[in-house]
Amino acid sequence: MTEEGLRKLKEELVQLESVERPKISQMIAEARDKGDLSENAEYDAAKEAQGMLEAKIAQLKGVIASARLIDESAIGTDTVQIMNKVTIKNLGTNKQMTYMLVSESEADLKSGKIAVSTPIAQGLMGKKVGDKAEIQVPSGVMHFEIIEISL
Repeated sequence: MTEEGLRKLKEELVQLESVERPKISQMIAEARDKGDLSENAEYDAAKEAQGMLEAKIAQLKGVIASARLIDESAIGTDTVQIMNKVTIKNLGTNKQMTYMLVSESEADLKSGKIAVSTPIAQGLMGKKVGDKAEIQVPSGVMHFEIIEISL
C-alpha cells in the first residue's frame, strides 16, 4: 500500500476511536437511563452499532498491522503493475478510461483507483503499451488496448 493510503487508514482509525466510539457509548448510556432494557429498541440499536464499530476498528487495526509500503521509486512503466496509471481503450465502444491500480484498501472507483484483485486489473497486469487484453468480467468478455502506462 502507498504511504498516502496508510495515512488515510490511520486517520480513519483515530476518527473511529476518538469520535465515534465515545458517541456510541453516550447513546448506550442515554438508552440505559430510560429504564427496562428488555424492551428498549434504542438500547438494542446502540449496542448493535457499537458491535459494528468495534468490528470496523479491529479490521482497520489488522490492515494497518499487516500493511506493507510500496517503494514507489522502484515502480516502472514498462509493463502494467500496482501503482501505475493505465489508460485503456475499450475496443467495443472506443471509449478511453484511465485507472490507477492500487491495493484493496485504497480502491475508490469514483477517483479512478481500482484494486489489483479486480478482473480488469488482473487482465492488465504485465501488459505493455499497445498490447490488447481480453478480460472476462461478469457481463462477458471485454476487449481493451493499452494506450499509456504512467506513474
